[in-house]
Parts: sequence; C-alpha cells; structure tokens
Amino acid sequence: MKAVIPSRVLRWALYTGLFFLALMTLLRLLFFIVFRQVHLSWGEATGSFVLGFRFDLRSVCVLMMILLVFGSVRLLNPFESVVAKKVWFWLLGITGFLFTLFYIVDFAHYSYLTQRLNASVLNYLRDAGISTNMVWQSYPVIKLLLLLAVATLLILLAVRYFYKKASPKPEGTNRRKNVMVFILAFLLMAIGIFGRIGQYPLRWSFAFALGSESKANLSLNPFQSFFSTLKFRSSTFDLAQTKKWYPLMADQLGVPDPDSGLLNYTRSYPARDTFNGIKPNVVLVICESFSSFRTSMWGNPMNATPYFNEMCRNGIFFKYCFTPSYGTARGVWATLTGIPDVEIPKTASRNMAMVNQHMIINDFKDYRRMYFIGGSASWANIRGLLMNNIDSLQLYEGDDFSAPKVDVWGISDKNLFLGANDYLKKQTGPFFAVIQTADNHRPYTIPKEDEADFKKESFPVDTLHKYGYEDDGEFNAFRYTDYSIRHFIEAAKNENYFRNTIFIFVGDHGVRGNAGNMFPRAWTDNGLTTEHVPLLFYSPSLLKPEVRTDACSQLDIFPSAASLTGQAFHNYTLGRNLFDYKETPSGETIPHSAFIFDPDSRQIGMVDSNYYYFRLLTGGKENMVSIKNNEPVGNSAPVEKRKEQLRNLANAYYETAKYMLFHNKRK
Repeated sequence: MKAVIPSRVLRWALYTGLFFLALMTLLRLLFFIVFRQVHLSWGEATGSFVLGFRFDLRSVCVLMMILLVFGSVRLLNPFESVVAKKVWFWLLGITGFLFTLFYIVDFAHYSYLTQRLNASVLNYLRDAGISTNMVWQSYPVIKLLLLLAVATLLILLAVRYFYKKASPKPEGTNRRKNVMVFILAFLLMAIGIFGRIGQYPLRWSFAFALGSESKANLSLNPFQSFFSTLKFRSSTFDLAQTKKWYPLMADQLGVPDPDSGLLNYTRSYPARDTFNGIKPNVVLVICESFSSFRTSMWGNPMNATPYFNEMCRNGIFFKYCFTPSYGTARGVWATLTGIPDVEIPKTASRNMAMVNQHMIINDFKDYRRMYFIGGSASWANIRGLLMNNIDSLQLYEGDDFSAPKVDVWGISDKNLFLGANDYLKKQTGPFFAVIQTADNHRPYTIPKEDEADFKKESFPVDTLHKYGYEDDGEFNAFRYTDYSIRHFIEAAKNENYFRNTIFIFVGDHGVRGNAGNMFPRAWTDNGLTTEHVPLLFYSPSLLKPEVRTDACSQLDIFPSAASLTGQAFHNYTLGRNLFDYKETPSGETIPHSAFIFDPDSRQIGMVDSNYYYFRLLTGGKENMVSIKNNEPVGNSAPVEKRKEQLRNLANAYYETAKYMLFHNKRK
C-alpha cells in the first residue's frame, strides 16, 4: 500500500509546533535555574515539568490547529498563494513577537512579585505614566527591548526555515487518505488542547493540585496563567475602605489585639481537653441544594426529610444558618476558608490569585484529612483549592469507588456515603473527613438499584408548588438525600468510629422558591430561601441536644468544629466559634448575624434572627424587612438603630471579605 504523504501545510504546522514546544520547554528549564528560590530539587520538580509540558502542548496545539485549518483553505494556503505566504509570515512574526514579550514580562513579573504573569498587569495601564517610570527605573529596558527584537527575528527565521523544509515534498495524491490524515491530525490537536482524557479539560487548578505554589509556578506558562486570569483582571479590594471598617470588624469578631495598621484579625485558641482525653473525629457533610423550607424541620407537610428531622432532635441544631451566597462553588469556598466569596462575575475558586488560602482544617494536628466526592473535583477548579491548601489531603473521587456512575455527577449519594464509610471504618487514628453530595441536583437521578427500596412518590402539581417543589423529580431527589443520609448513619452506627465522631451537616446553598405560608413573605419575596440551610452538629454520645435560634453562617463551621474537639487553632478570617459566648473587647455581647451576598443582583446584606437588611451595591437602594412576621418593621428608634448596625456590618463584611480573599495566605 502506498504511504500517505501529509500535506505541506500539515508538515509546516508540525515543524513549527515542535519548534515552539521545544522552546517553551527550554524556557521552563531556564525559569527553574534562574529562580532557584522556588526551593525545589530536581526530583521534586519532575511533576511540574511533566504538567508544564502538557500546558505547553495545549498552547502549541492551538497554534498548529490555526495553521492547519486556515492554511488548508486554497486562498489562504501559503504554498499556493504568494499573498497568503506573506500574510502568514507577518502573522507568525507577530506571534513570535508576542511569544517573546510574554516570556520577558513573565520573568520580570516573577522576579518582582514571585508570581507568574497574570491579567492583573493590565491594571497598571490605568496609571500608565507612573507604571512606565517604575519599569524604566527597575529593569534594564534597553537590553530587554534588544532581546525582544533579536528573539523575534530568530523565531521568524526559524518559521521561514520550516516553511522551506516543508515545501519541496509533494502532496499525497490519494484525496481520501489525505482527508483521513487531516481529520486525524485535527483530532489529535483537539485532544492536545483539551489536555486530558476525562470530563473536564486541563485547567490551571491542576498546577495547584501539585501541593505547593512553588511547584504550581514552575508548571505554568505565561499564556496559561495570563488567559486563565483575564476575566479576573479587575478583581481587587479597597484598602482605605478595609481600614475604615476595621475597628467595627475587629470588635465584631472579638480580635484581642486589634491593629488597624497591620489589619490584624487573628484570634488564637489554646488546646482544651473537651471530652476527657478523647480526640473526636469530625465528618462534615456538605449537602447539595439542602434548602431549609423544603425540609421537615420547619414543618413542611411534604415531610421530605423525616430521618434527618429526627437527627436534629438529637443534636445541636441551628435553625437560622445562612450561606453567604448562592452556588455550590461559593458555598464550598465559604465553608472551607471562612471567607465569603464576593467575586463577580466568576467565583473565587476560579481566580488563580486567590487559590492560596489558610484553612483551619490544617490545625487539626495528628488528624488524617480526607475529602469524598462522587464525581470529579475538577469543577470550578475546586481541586486546586483543596490540594494546594489542605496538608496531606487524601482526595477520593468517583473513580476511586467501585459503585457505577449514575449521571454526570458521578456515583449516587448513597454509594458515596457507604464508600466513605468503608474508608472511615478502617482508620486507626483521628480523622477529619468532608463528604460532598450531588444527587439533589438536575437531572435528579434515582439509581435503578434503589428503586425497589426507595419508593418514588407523586403529587399534584399545585400541591408540589404550594410547598416549594417544581415537580415530582425535584421532590423525590430531595427525599433521596434523606434516604442516603439514613443509610450512611445506620451503617456508621455499626462501626467503632461512630461513638467517637462528631457529624456536621450543612447545605451548600438553598434554592429560590415559594415558601408559601411556611415562612413570612420576606423569605420568598427577598430570596432568603436561597441562602437558608440546616446546620446540625450530631454526636449522640458526645453532644447534648439543643436547638439554637441565633443566626449563624457557613463561615462559622470550622472554628466551631475546632473548638468542640479542643484543637488549638488560629482564626484569621470571618468565621466565628458558635460555642464561644464571650463578649467583645468593648464589653458588649457579640450580636449574632450572617452576611449575605447576591452576585446576580449586586446586593449585600445582613440577617439576624429578626431582620434582613439589604442594599444594592449600585445605586445604594436599601431596605430592611422582618423575617419573623409579615408586619412592616416601622421606623422606631430601636429599629432604626438596628438598621444602622446591620448596614454598617454589611459594609464591613463586604470590604473585609474582598481584602481577605487576597490576604489569607497560608501561614
């Protein structure tokens, strides 16, 4: 059989792509040699080089695909049109210029800030004069410009050389086989751009999953880091506003040593023997879309969560817990870091500049740390947040369990719980495990294996709507959450670790919906159902049952868990210990309230056990409503005083959160 000869365009694309790939590899090696302050040995850097090669291959495949696809059009084919040839040389010359410029700026950027090039450099254009003078005075500009010119020229010469190398060889004469080769090359390049085999593409978060910023910085290239942060180039904070609200925030948090100059938010807690020498395990369950008004705990007649309702009677149950915002990524972020995710329009987990965060879970010394999720941790770049910030984390994803996947979210929640239980029962020392569910989410799959045991229920549409559900699928998915929790707790009760474990259940967020007459109108009209979730601390052998009616937040979970278990820990963020009733340094009792942020309506607010105050960030329109009844709040002196307090707290939390997202680096 006669061999198929690839087209000249394809050969040129391959030669050019391999040249740039080799050049990027050499530049990564140079980066490693020049910036030895990354403190990595050659052995430690191996994973970074391998991942970096994949990032480079992605960039190169984009270039090769452009050459292949457009170059294969007859009018744009550089081997068949003199004009097209000149245009391509000009375009590739510009590409070489930009390639060199990106790497020069990247090296300079890292030298100055110890960060790879990101889109925040575009902010310097706002003060172009000052920025230009700073660059001129800080760097050898003339030498760098000369380097830019020479490198661009050499790249263009290389491109011309590869063009000549590809020119003499004839085209393949078998059209069908040539088309097959073209399609195969296109698919291989597409795979290179996607970067991996799996549900999610290769993302920058894989760099931070290597376990340290040094390894992450070595693996990235300036194109990956710059374009990944382009949507976040305007993300910033207002230092003046942060300092303005610092005294109130320090008082609210109970900071013992306030310092408005250094913006100290540190609260340190010594170790305590809370359970007579026992070091309790902790299992934190983050429940998908676990909206309070749909549960049995608030008397919803649909009674979707009877088992969890009984658990709440036997644990410490918080009736007024709120998530700072809506969305799973924002909920997981707030829970793990103690900082509200106030990024707009994307989430903080997707912002490379915010991926480095101090987490209280690392203060659980001698604890094994585990995270269980039924699907992939690559969504919203959560993998980078977890692996970069939690020491010695063991991450278990869908493929680590023997159970089959049931839909896009992976294995069923019941099998996730039972699989996690299989791991937990084998532990010989204390552990902190996080389990993140997903089934209470479209497409609302009920696994076939459970259909015999889990009986689906059906109700008239008007009945479902009256009590907060859209259809039977949504209702049964909510019931399946309770079903899965029951299987988990009943299985855990048969294991030795159960008596020595504190289980914490919280929703990642609520959902918008009609709470009807089950709650005052403000919950529906002002969207509070979106953030209202159950919070339960459950351990029949360690905790006495209690119902708490003071407002609290997802932010408070880790400080409270550390306090319950007697850990020595440092809290640098906005979460509070719910079991600490101390007064503020000013001598007043700390009022319990929770911060609310709505990125869609650009709205901030505070909610306590009586009122919900909210204000639009644009225009400043504000309001305060009762969450206890349907009566107007009025304008009495006590009401106006509380409104002012909540207004100030909303501003303080918002400005402080924006600052902390950039300044909660790992200690």
